[in-house]
Amino acid sequence: MIEVQSSLENKEIKLSHLEQKIKPLGYVIGGGWEYDHGYFDYKMVDEGEYLFVRLPFSAVDGDLDTKGVTVRLGRPFLLSHQYEDGLDHTNEEDPNPLFNQFAAPENPDATFPYEHINVGKEYVRELEQVILQNLDMN
Repeated sequence: MIEVQSSLENKEIKLSHLEQKIKPLGYVIGGGWEYDHGYFDYKMVDEGEYLFVRLPFSAVDGDLDTKGVTVRLGRPFLLSHQYEDGLDHTNEEDPNPLFNQFAAPENPDATFPYEHINVGKEYVRELEQVILQNLDMN
């Protein structure tokens, strides 16, 4: 994991406005969200490992599932997930083969490749431009 200093840190924005701004860029809410915090992820690379730009956020005035909730942005970071070879690791004895068909991360916090760091930082700069544009109007 590589943290990227950003002018986004501690900025507050309505979650719905944040989604409207960054989902068109390809960001999705990561699956590990809780009621008080979560992450937007952008998958940079999908070749034997997944490289992500991750933007953390936390609820300021309610739970994330509350209509109109405001979130505070955290420090973006670059993250690498390395996956096992092969996508299917089911067997006949698996009681839940449809649910368990995808490979688990071999290394959920793998070293982020040096050659992709500057590209990841550029994605963070793009996030800054898109999110901070007209932020006071939201």
